[in-house]
Amino acid sequence: MTGRALAASQVSASYGSQRVLDRVDLHIAAGETVGLSGPSGSGKSTLARLLALLHRPDSGHVSLDGTTVTGTRHQVPVAVRTRVAILFQSPRAATDPRLTLADIIAEPLRATGTPPEQARERTAELADTVGLTTDLLTRRPHAVSDGQLQRACLARSLVHRPAYLLCDEATAMLDASTQAHVAAVIGEYQRRHSAGVLVISHDAALLARWADRVVDLS
Repeated sequence: MTGRALAASQVSASYGSQRVLDRVDLHIAAGETVGLSGPSGSGKSTLARLLALLHRPDSGHVSLDGTTVTGTRHQVPVAVRTRVAILFQSPRAATDPRLTLADIIAEPLRATGTPPEQARERTAELADTVGLTTDLLTRRPHAVSDGQLQRACLARSLVHRPAYLLCDEATAMLDASTQAHVAAVIGEYQRRHSAGVLVISHDAALLARWADRVVDLS
């Protein structure tokens, strides 16, 4: 695969003896929004984690802008792994309850050695972008709503200005107004940075509104 795209090519993945993905292809071009649908257990979240470089496929490979990525997580150079970000369905499962919202947003910056003042500036910028007020940034997850916490997770996913954003049922637990706000922030980010976006959802109407095309894993 050449050109600017995040792609899974003939990937297979298993959990123990259970095959979850079997020689699956998926291609997300720069600036494109791809919807991913399918029943529970069809491997949608597993495919997202492969594309996010969090897990290695049993076979096949993931490529980023035409280059095959062979490692996962910290085996992948910072300049490569920060080009892909993932936003999960449950913000509470995806955050450390001991951290403030400001610390949650800044986590990836600290992990890559960003100077503290630069990290604070970027955190404040993104908090404003996602609609988090200054007082909310000092609170911990137990003291905010699911919608407020997911906004912090969205800000965290954007801190390194990723070229590809993977949304794994990211709006499923949100009320309608927060869902619309999250989608609007992602859409504006995509327009400004020509980012490729993957939207995983069971909601056919949402995918019809949001995605340029939909891939079904049924």
